[in-house]
Amino acid sequence: MITLTPRAAQQVRTMHAGLGDSRKKLRVFVENGGCSGFQYGMSFDLPKEGDSEFVSEGVTVLMDPTSLVYLGGASVDFDDGLHGKGFEIRNPNAQSTCGCGKSFN
Repeated sequence: MITLTPRAAQQVRTMHAGLGDSRKKLRVFVENGGCSGFQYGMSFDLPKEGDSEFVSEGVTVLMDPTSLVYLGGASVDFDDGLHGKGFEIRNPNAQSTCGCGKSFN
């Protein structure tokens, strides 16, 4: 399971409202790449076979089985302050992270 902070959920709802396709849900995933081996990704997508669905702060989150292994227990925050990074994933499973906050191993 993954959780969204209230700030992240509000930003996702704002972005989703501009999509024009209410069937799409927030997908949080892991893929190869980045400077530490894996990188985080987020998109709006339709559910796929094998996906897990979670609801956090009223937002449905989709995750494929592989991403769930790496992101179980993680949280997503959103920071739009002066030095804000946008969406930030706090992953308790990461052994180390990159300075950019977008990749891990």
